[in-house]
Amino acid sequence: MDGPLKIRVNERLTEVSSAPDTPLLYVLSDELHLQGPRFGCGLAQCGSCSVLLNGNEIRSCVTPVSAVEGKSITTLEGLPAWYGRQRKLAHAPALHPVQEAMMEEQAVQCGYCFNGMIVTAAALLVKTPQPTEAQIRTAMNGHLCRCGSYPRVIKAIRRAAEKMGPAGVLDIEPAGAIAETAMNAGPALHAAATEVSR
Repeated sequence: MDGPLKIRVNERLTEVSSAPDTPLLYVLSDELHLQGPRFGCGLAQCGSCSVLLNGNEIRSCVTPVSAVEGKSITTLEGLPAWYGRQRKLAHAPALHPVQEAMMEEQAVQCGYCFNGMIVTAAALLVKTPQPTEAQIRTAMNGHLCRCGSYPRVIKAIRRAAEKMGPAGVLDIEPAGAIAETAMNAGPALHAAATEVSR
């Protein structure tokens, strides 16, 4: 690689000094001092380190920083501006609709998992503006919540979908079914760094 490595994070091009094989998570937290992506398992299994790479969720704990050169990274901190650009708003909102909905549904408990969940939910609602219950559960599969707040997360994503467009999300399934699906998701399903989770 010729010259210093430059990466675009939250629409800002930044030169980094880390070695090319350094996990993106460490560059974001240690060099750029961003606290959105969090270290959870270090194995791309829990989803707490999720960020968007060109609009698609990846696990930053297993993605080398060299793999994102020339691409666009969006972290939790950049979601409101990312949303504002998508909607062609004159000014970015203070919060992304998913962030607002998570607060309104009181979905956040200990906070271990929620930054990654919000990032993934935001990406889901771009690709599928009015997702069904099954689509929400599939997209969020692999985001592990220690507090078991899955039912509120589903409600929050539905609420965000309503904020962002016409209503049309299907009815919520029983909480037991949501929790059972999350608990039965095998680790092998989540090994790929690009898999969308919970």
